[in-house]
Amino acid sequence: MSFGSTIEYLRRGSAPQPEVYALLQELRIMEHLADYSPLLVGTVPLGLEVEGSDLDIVCEVHEPEAFILAAGRFFGGQGGFSAVTRPVAGIPRTVIRFSAGGWPIELFGQPVPSARQNGYLHMLAEWRILRQLGPEFREAVIRLKRAGVKTEPAFARLLRLEGDPYEALLHAGRLNDGELAELCGRISGQMHVSDGLGPTLAIDNKECR
Repeated sequence: MSFGSTIEYLRRGSAPQPEVYALLQELRIMEHLADYSPLLVGTVPLGLEVEGSDLDIVCEVHEPEAFILAAGRFFGGQGGFSAVTRPVAGIPRTVIRFSAGGWPIELFGQPVPSARQNGYLHMLAEWRILRQLGPEFREAVIRLKRAGVKTEPAFARLLRLEGDPYEALLHAGRLNDGELAELCGRISGQMHVSDGLGPTLAIDNKECR
């Protein structure tokens, strides 16, 4: 899987990815935001969406007002359009929300290259973990999400990661393949993962090799 500036992988994916691809193409959202290096992140690229999931797009934004004006020009007519900029740790962050085609859409902009933003880095880390631990782990994440747990805390709970789950996932993403396999080994083999919502989940460690 290649999560780059193209969203072609969605067209060939499983439901609802082709639907999302068609919507984003209809909106020409990646084209209209090309100056801001947009990247689709979050649950849909990973196949972890649940009811209420949105489409998250991170952008590199150095001039928030221009970003808001551009988004308003192209998407201001969509339902629930709103935009706000506020500093977080001294960094201006712009969040633009609207809905289209039955999907909530969120554009997130900050003066950081899109591929270095936490939303993208979290997604890459989660993709690697899902590759290691397979479909049963994926289903455990989805169960937690359906119970109201956000994605990163769900991964952290299942992997027994301590501390802030968002920082823990960033750390996991910096591990090499061998180190990540070792992390997966904590919940593999004879061990069982409990999502706190029912029977424990067995993980076969062959998926960690």
